[in-house]
Amino acid sequence: MTLQQLRYVIEVAEKGSISGASKSLFISQPSLTNAIKELEKEIQITIFLRTNKGVVLSNEGIEFVGYARQIIEQTNLLEDKYINYKKHKKRFAVSTQHYSFAVNAFVDVIKEFGYENYDFTLRETKTYNIIRDVSQLKAELGILYLSDENEKIISKLIYENGLVFEEIVRAKPHIFISANHPLAKEEIITFEQLKGYPCLQFEQGEYNSFHFFEELYGSLEKEKAINVRDRATLFNLVIGLNGYTISSGIISKELNGENIISKPLKADDEMRIGIIYHKNITLSNLAIEYMKAIKNHI
Repeated sequence: MTLQQLRYVIEVAEKGSISGASKSLFISQPSLTNAIKELEKEIQITIFLRTNKGVVLSNEGIEFVGYARQIIEQTNLLEDKYINYKKHKKRFAVSTQHYSFAVNAFVDVIKEFGYENYDFTLRETKTYNIIRDVSQLKAELGILYLSDENEKIISKLIYENGLVFEEIVRAKPHIFISANHPLAKEEIITFEQLKGYPCLQFEQGEYNSFHFFEELYGSLEKEKAINVRDRATLFNLVIGLNGYTISSGIISKELNGENIISKPLKADDEMRIGIIYHKNITLSNLAIEYMKAIKNHI
């Protein structure tokens, strides 16, 4: 077993394909495949399962990559300290639902550490993909919420994928609307008042049951519903169509502007927003600092 083989395995796990990893590593696909096969033979486990879409980590592979990351991170620290000309890219990835505080915290971490050489990823994506990304180590951290409506299904998936959920805040339901919306001056808004206005929600692809919705009350029937994929589109439609989206109420004027405001929704449920990570992985310093930054913003 060599450090090079460990680096190869980590890169394949991040890219999800041999071809993608070979390009970033600047080696041929056959050479990379052979190196991984030799390692699997030596340690007598199957690290990757081959699929028609690429490769995924086996259960044993997930545990192995967790240890491999720790070894490579410590090796990089030694090389940085004692081999001055050697510069290693700092790597960190987060998969999250669409929260402005997740973006603000990401900015804080980059400004705080100011590495000369880094490769960071902030992926706003579907709920199911967040769990998959963290379980397959494509992201060190994931951010999503639990509620009475989705907790049974989401918690089961988190447990089955070897992850843990750490709650960071509880929030009562709010809606985001335009500052010029007819309901903008209301102190608190009811579902009855929202009838007739378009409800904006983030599209969840093939996992589009209400358990995976990013918004509370996904099971409620809406007269007008519009599914979108990104935050900018959602807010443009909120403003242009007098639409609304159900949210935590945590808002960033720096990112969302003055045209979007938050109003309490008269409802009994709450969002338990938290961070998921792999239970067998020791969190990096960047991950720990990112979690602190999120709590500061909230």
